Amino acid sequence: MRNLFKRSFSGVIYVTLFVGAILFSKESYIVLVSIFGLLAIWELSKMIQFKNIIAYLLFGITLFLILKRTNTYATLLVLGINIISSIFLIYQLFTKKTITFSTEREKLSLILRYIVFSFCFLILLPFQNEEYHPYIMICFLILIWVNDSFAFLMGKNFGKTKLFEAVSPKKTQEGFLGGLIFALITAYIISTLNSTFSLIEWLIIAIIISVIGTIGDLVESKFKRQAKVKDSGNIMPGHGGILDRLDSLLFAAPFVYLYINYII
Repeated sequence: MRNLFKRSFSGVIYVTLFVGAILFSKESYIVLVSIFGLLAIWELSKMIQFKNIIAYLLFGITLFLILKRTNTYATLLVLGINIISSIFLIYQLFTKKTITFSTEREKLSLILRYIVFSFCFLILLPFQNEEYHPYIMICFLILIWVNDSFAFLMGKNFGKTKLFEAVSPKKTQEGFLGGLIFALITAYIISTLNSTFSLIEWLIIAIIISVIGTIGDLVESKFKRQAKVKDSGNIMPGHGGILDRLDSLLFAAPFVYLYINYII
């Protein structure tokens, strides 16, 4: 009971802080997610045993330059590197290959591609035509939370077939499908309330968030298994670390950004 209370309390604080920062101003959103990014760098650095401040400095520099000039070929190049890197991590996940990072240079490269670049595009998600749209980000969060919540509930009550037992024994195919279905239902409801994107576009966004987000959760679980730790950190009692909370959204962010900015 005590653990449930701690989990619920820290979860409410996290959601309130996140949503409040999004709605208050673009500056508060950027600052909060940047703090999340720094914490995620720290957590991953511990897992892969990387001790150097350069990753934090490069995060600040990269974010500053991308926010300064969003619609440039440099941003597109960074996005391309981010997407290709994510696809390679997916390949390593499904082929059950060990994610190697033996040298300091390889560890820094991993942090840049997996954390720094992804957080930059997570920050850019609510910006459309250089204008800040907080309710777009709220909708993205609702989709990821609905997917995660119903994947857990459906998996717990109806799950029989393991999704990827080698990395995450508790995840099931039934849970994954349940999360996806309810995310699609939520996308339909969102499309009636938010006209930024069409119904089809919201449904595609929901599929990207559900599928890529679930894979992102598995990728982070693989990092934890390789590091032989249960959680990425302990900043959120009952939940683990920031990376544990944001792994799905973080991994899906560059794919959603690619879709809404370069495909639609």
